[in-house]
Amino acid sequence: MTRHSRRTLPAVAIALLAALLVLSGCSRAQESSTTPAADAGPAPELRLGYFPNITHAGALIGVQNGLFAQQLGQTKLSTQTFNAGPEETSALFGNSIDLGFIGSGPAINAYKQNPEGVRVIAGATSGGAQLVVRPGITNPQQLLGKKIATPQLANTQDIALKKWLKDNNLPAGTGPGAVEVVNIDNARALDAYRTGQLDGGWLPEPFASRFVLEGGATALLDEKTLWPNGQFPTTVVIARTDYVSQHPSTVAAFLKGLVAAEDLARTDPNAAKTAANAGLGAAGSKPLAQNVLDRAWDDVQLNPDPLAGTFPTLAQNAVAAGTAQSATDVKGLFALGPLNEALQAAGRPTVDPAGLDTK
Repeated sequence: MTRHSRRTLPAVAIALLAALLVLSGCSRAQESSTTPAADAGPAPELRLGYFPNITHAGALIGVQNGLFAQQLGQTKLSTQTFNAGPEETSALFGNSIDLGFIGSGPAINAYKQNPEGVRVIAGATSGGAQLVVRPGITNPQQLLGKKIATPQLANTQDIALKKWLKDNNLPAGTGPGAVEVVNIDNARALDAYRTGQLDGGWLPEPFASRFVLEGGATALLDEKTLWPNGQFPTTVVIARTDYVSQHPSTVAAFLKGLVAAEDLARTDPNAAKTAANAGLGAAGSKPLAQNVLDRAWDDVQLNPDPLAGTFPTLAQNAVAAGTAQSATDVKGLFALGPLNEALQAAGRPTVDPAGLDTK
């Protein structure tokens, strides 16, 4: 190295440093100009996803009776229905919906995919899933060689069935020595059962009740018997984190509507059932026969509590079911402050995040 090069090196370094600082400043300015404000006020629209299932009765009632719209005021409510959680998760991450009623399994999977992108903001339903089978199947071993439906790979019922099969030493697979798990849309499952393509299903309501009352199946197991006090989160409400932070007043208004829907189910179950059944028709599904509606309704409990304390177990269940390689750390998944404010305003007890509202 020459003397000249040694003398000019500091000058070059200073020039480079100055250029980097300018670029860094520009980058930060650009970032700050594109980052939305923490609270942008009420949203012009809330895009809500849910399933045409009785396990999503809170959504059906809230939409059908205008309880969400009443609380949302000038915010437009748009809705989209799905068959199962994984496809709804895709819509959430694809920015096609803002909030969604969803199963606990897909909610955990969504958080695993993007821990900063989603939060569970409420519960919706406990119970409402059964293993229904052909008459004559009275014990788990008789399922060997049979085909059992679930709504979608890695959805809540798919995980529950595969975990239960493992607990009963029943391999999932094909052939006479295994139980074949068939992922099929709920709306198609009953016809497949009637034509002999299926031998049963681990299904949410009202599809379990339709199998029994319209297809002649029998209930081999009610999932609530596998949980303490019969309580497990069939459906919760998930939201995009950016939507929650940008439009907290809109989220708070929606949650007031959800609490109102669940209050109706608690205080006037007949009116709630009627609204939920009408909501099924409005969502493009056929309204249920009264006996199916009654049986399905008796198997579910509308519950704003997401039962956060069960989620570590649910995350482990996905590993046991073979739908996840490792258990998701669910710390930070829940943001229940706005729900608890809505519950307090309605004179209802608050719910416990079980320490899972912080990482």
